[in-house]
Order: sequence, then C-alpha cells, then structure tokens
Amino acid sequence: MIFEQEEKQLVNKLVTYSLELNGQLILVENVPARVNEETGEQFFSPDIVQRLQDMILGDEKPLNFIQVPVYQFKNVA
Repeated sequence: MIFEQEEKQLVNKLVTYSLELNGQLILVENVPARVNEETGEQFFSPDIVQRLQDMILGDEKPLNFIQVPVYQFKNVA
C-alpha cells in the first residue's frame, strides 16, 4: 500500500509558513505541519489553514516586521 508508506515519511514539525499577498511577503513562524521527510512537502490540517487565514486576513497585528532583500533572476544566455 503506497499510502501507508507515504504516511510513515510524514513527521510533525513546526515550520515557517510564507505567502506573498498583494506584493508583500508574509511569514508565520511556528506553524504545526506534517512534513514529508524525503521531499520537504508540508501538509496543514484544515484547522491550521483556517487559523492562518484568520490571522493573515483578519485584524491580528504582526509580532514583528523585517526587511527582506529582493533579487531579480536574470537568464544568462
């Protein structure tokens, strides 16, 4: 059973969730997720997704603001 093998690779971790919204980078630290140890893919429960949406789109104030360097990738021929 492939699903059972995949499930064994998932571990509970706290991750940093990132999102670009209206040209602004948003980070949420210490988000509970199930993480595939092999691929790094993150899975969030419906409750966590709802909490993230409420936090980001609601009236909750960020804990901190940071400056982030931005680079433009240029394709070199």
